[in-house]
Amino acid sequence: MAKAQLNYRCTECGWTTAKWAGRCSECQEWGTVVEAAAETGILRALKPVQISEAKAARSIMAIPTSIVSHWPTGIAEFDRVLGGGIVPGAAVLLSGEPGVGKSTLLLEVASKAAMRQSRVLYVSAEESVNQVRLRAERTNALHQNLFLASETDLATIVSQIDAVDPQLVIVDSVQTVSSSNGEGLAGGPSQVREVAATLIRVAKDRNLPVLLVGHVTKDGSIAGPRLLEHLVDVVCQFEGDRQTSLRFVRALKNRFGPTDEVGCFEMTADGIAEVADPSGLFLSRAATPVSGTCVTVAMEGKRPLPVEIQALVVRTTAPNPRRVTNGVDSSRVAMLLAILERRAGIRMSDQDVYISTVGGVRLTEPAADLAIAIAVASAMHDHPVAHTLAAFGEISLAGEIRPVSHSKQRMAEAKRLGFTLRLDDETVTIMQALRRAFRSGANQRDRELDAAF
Repeated sequence: MAKAQLNYRCTECGWTTAKWAGRCSECQEWGTVVEAAAETGILRALKPVQISEAKAARSIMAIPTSIVSHWPTGIAEFDRVLGGGIVPGAAVLLSGEPGVGKSTLLLEVASKAAMRQSRVLYVSAEESVNQVRLRAERTNALHQNLFLASETDLATIVSQIDAVDPQLVIVDSVQTVSSSNGEGLAGGPSQVREVAATLIRVAKDRNLPVLLVGHVTKDGSIAGPRLLEHLVDVVCQFEGDRQTSLRFVRALKNRFGPTDEVGCFEMTADGIAEVADPSGLFLSRAATPVSGTCVTVAMEGKRPLPVEIQALVVRTTAPNPRRVTNGVDSSRVAMLLAILERRAGIRMSDQDVYISTVGGVRLTEPAADLAIAIAVASAMHDHPVAHTLAAFGEISLAGEIRPVSHSKQRMAEAKRLGFTLRLDDETVTIMQALRRAFRSGANQRDRELDAAF
């Protein structure tokens, strides 16, 4: 009689194989392949249960509506991203690169909540309570209603919640907490799932908001399984270059509000400070117009931000001229230089071009094309444009100015900041835009402009 062949199955995704493997070929998890005869999470027998009257399914028309109330955190920029504040019972995940300021921001949120007579439990699994206390002293975040605990065990954290009975819980971070019910080391997929599911269950059962800090991988995505992002209610991303003081908070997922809002912050010696009007961070302070500069209005979510673009053009004898960019897409700049040479007659093949944004802001939208082209042409002819000029528009390969999204908001913001001359898709071609931009300068050189264009 032939021997019965044993099959093996992954407990995570259900992948089957004829022989045992240490790693699942489908979900790439380690140690999840077991014999098919063994009881797994997928093949476990289910028995029907008696449904109580309170949990019985009802018609959607019979379910009463209730308005989800937000309570403000005291930080207006963070409330803007959350949709008005924190919802009781919500689980919020805040991710970001190391050193960007996640712990500083959440410690400020904890301090503001404690000042409103709310008991806050801040659980630090990466730092000791003494280290957190030192940072709280530096940022002036001390309050008697703020309770600190340094724990890495999930059961102990739940016991701390029972003992303190807080109105807000902050866990820093979810990847460093482990549970005895889960397998593997802290930060592994199974541990992250177990820790996040338990904390979210505590939040829902007790109507207690929980803020979780999440690590990111090399490519900037949140570490751990994507199930973590599905479980939580709000996913926020903390962005910023550690070489500059500017920080942005974006909502990637929000069950209680929009996902197109952006909060602007600035890192200072005393901690993190919100920037309600960040226009001054991205504009230079030159008293007189300087050649090679032009202002555009970029959109960060629903917020229009004026950004100054600076360009420097230097003649070179090298066979391959340099194209150095900072804050703008290098391939987009190369295309714009080709358009300027072909459609506007500006020779760029023997020039080194350096382009940068003020304040370290990153421009990714094509609406900055017109401002980049004007800045490069201004630097090439050493002719400044007026301080009151703002330009936004996409440039096609044919040299035409194409309309961009949110043009009304950009126009209103430029008008509010005093930019009386605004260039957009009304100037049909790049040649017309350059003529209008240069004739707006303080020192007009009409003969040179007519000869150049």
